[in-house]
Amino acid sequence: MVANQRLICLSADLIDGGVGVRFTVPGGESEEPAFAVRFRGRVAAYLNRCGHVPVELDWQPNEFFDDSKLYLICATHGALYSPQDGRCLGGRCNGRGLTPLAIEERDGAIYYTPSEQEA
Repeated sequence: MVANQRLICLSADLIDGGVGVRFTVPGGESEEPAFAVRFRGRVAAYLNRCGHVPVELDWQPNEFFDDSKLYLICATHGALYSPQDGRCLGGRCNGRGLTPLAIEERDGAIYYTPSEQEA
């Protein structure tokens, strides 16, 4: 395992277009909420913070996808984001995407690697 990597979940915990897994990352003076999801076979992770206003996205615990399972959606204002790269696709995010996090899937598990500022 790479130094400072943290286990988030098992690979089997993330089903394509299904529920995500919440975790926290170091941020400023406290931990910040984050989440990981699987889309089209690939895992991605983001800070759990809308680009419009700093509210968490999930409309129910660990539910980040809209009904179509094609977009991540902010439960507060309905902003839509690409699950592949976090970019704003429409709504009140006004071009401000999600903040991506370094994540790696290997050996049946998903790991988060803090940035050098967080480590």
